[in-house]
Amino acid sequence: MPTSTKTTTIKHFINGVETTGEGNSVLHVHNPATGQVTGELRLADEADLNTAVAAAKKAAETWGDISVAKRTNVLFKFRELVAAHVDELAELITAEHGKVLSDAKGEIGRGLEVIEFACGIPTLLKGDYSDQVSTGIDVFSFREPLGVVAGITPFNFPVMVPLWMAPMAIATGNAFILKPSHRVPSAAMLLARLWKDAGLPDGVFQVLHGDREVVSGLLTHPDVDGISFVGSTPVARHITELATKHGKRVQALGGAKNHAIIMPDADLDNAADHLAAAAFGSAGQRCMAISVAIAVGDAADLLVKKVQERALAVKVNNGTEPDADMGPVITPASKERIVKIVTEAEAAGAAMVVDGRDLVVPGHEEGFWVGPTVIDHVKTEMTAYTEEIFGPVLVVVRVQDLDAGIALINANPYGNGTAIFTSSGANARKFQRSVDVGMIGINVPLPVPVAYHSFGGWKASLFGDKHIYGPEGVSFYTRGKVVTSR
Repeated sequence: MPTSTKTTTIKHFINGVETTGEGNSVLHVHNPATGQVTGELRLADEADLNTAVAAAKKAAETWGDISVAKRTNVLFKFRELVAAHVDELAELITAEHGKVLSDAKGEIGRGLEVIEFACGIPTLLKGDYSDQVSTGIDVFSFREPLGVVAGITPFNFPVMVPLWMAPMAIATGNAFILKPSHRVPSAAMLLARLWKDAGLPDGVFQVLHGDREVVSGLLTHPDVDGISFVGSTPVARHITELATKHGKRVQALGGAKNHAIIMPDADLDNAADHLAAAAFGSAGQRCMAISVAIAVGDAADLLVKKVQERALAVKVNNGTEPDADMGPVITPASKERIVKIVTEAEAAGAAMVVDGRDLVVPGHEEGFWVGPTVIDHVKTEMTAYTEEIFGPVLVVVRVQDLDAGIALINANPYGNGTAIFTSSGANARKFQRSVDVGMIGINVPLPVPVAYHSFGGWKASLFGDKHIYGPEGVSFYTRGKVVTSR
């Protein structure tokens, strides 16, 4: 694999300063479109972890006592700085993740929504008051910050997911330590600089790069009070078990296998447009990607034909190219796994409608490419159905009616997001009330809630009882106190 002649050293951000820290281990960061090494990432060790946690604990003691008006002022400034640096952030995302620039800007936009919601923290933290519950006695309640909280975030949204966590944690008075994915570290460092420029005190937002040693340290450190995580289900389960064992509050969002039911009465052109965008956008590397199309009855043949046309029209290229619709997958190992699952489905009898396994992008032969792939007549015992592929693969399962489609969704261990395409209000209502899934789209393929609702799935897609951002985010990062006063 070729190595870029120009690489950058990516540091930590500890107590307001960029530093290489004490650790000596180094990982290479790649551009997945070219295969080239673009950066050297310094990994933290136990000493770096302890330094960051100590700084966070000290900062939390004062930040939690600062008035909500002053906290809000910092958040407003941070929001404006992020908005002013959208292009720079998007370029960093595309260079390390591979998604196209428009997609990168889209995730920043969703992050901005959460910052804007957090700017309303004075209202969101209002408590309750009961007058004269007994003669001369009143009772009132309010919420206080946890203290030090950490966010462990995935590679697929280097800006959006950290912004789902940090603004809510910081607005509610906590100090926040971000441990981003080692594959996409640079955007986190820019966010740290923007927080500092917004006037956030040193130690309130820090970035610590690391591996399992650092993650385990955050999960077990006695001065870390809460953990937010987004990633795969096995890791989410492990994080929940270990962190709760050490007395920490945890919200851990896991994997997904999102289904979309397409009814015969649906606008099939509209459904095919949205299915292609939801399955192939960001190369399918989204926890909210639609990876299973449930074609009901007579809708199946025509739907598959229309999805095939749209999959073949997707322009796969370096995400910096203006006409690119889709970029590469994140690593060679990801490509290998995706190809293996598709090959197993074909061998088991599934029909290859569009095959992206051998895609090569001219001029980027060393990139990690998998083209849009559509597989029909998939059975539920195939790994293409049972596993979260996390690639640009749409599998089609055929059923006879809506009840069979709902039963299929409810039998799946994941419950993150789902959708139905229909022109029938009765079908839509039956679907939304019957599926065991946390986020539901009706003629909407990616039902990601706006910031003033909370994001979270059911079943193996969420561990912990609180969803992320929105009202439940405020609740997660705070604890209630009740005062009885004579």
